[in-house]
Amino acid sequence: MHLPRWLQALRPLWLEFWLPLPLLGIIFWFGGNAVTSQVLSRPYSTVSKLQADTQQEVQLSLTVLVIKAEIEKNEGLTSVEVKTADPELTRLRFEFPVTEVSQVEAMIAQKLGLSPEDTKKLVRYQVKD
Repeated sequence: MHLPRWLQALRPLWLEFWLPLPLLGIIFWFGGNAVTSQVLSRPYSTVSKLQADTQQEVQLSLTVLVIKAEIEKNEGLTSVEVKTADPELTRLRFEFPVTEVSQVEAMIAQKLGLSPEDTKKLVRYQVKD
């Protein structure tokens, strides 16, 4: 087979291989854009909707070491700090809108899932006027 002279001159430079590459690149570019815009323009429906107005309650099983309750009578608040033996969760902090010791103990027991007797043993109080 007889090749034209200009093609024979290009053969040692491998230009017959390199010259079609930009054309292939342009074809892939436009083909990829067409496929991408087709996929992204398709409508889709969501099966489940996110409900942001609900709160999830999480139950933790912790080993409580000590509970420090700081009652501030003037503000009507009690700040509670719980120290645990769990290496990932070493401290918990709560704030309750009560200042009575029995109410504070009941709220702590409810939050931590402890018995009232265990709560009484672990709580240390500090009262500020």
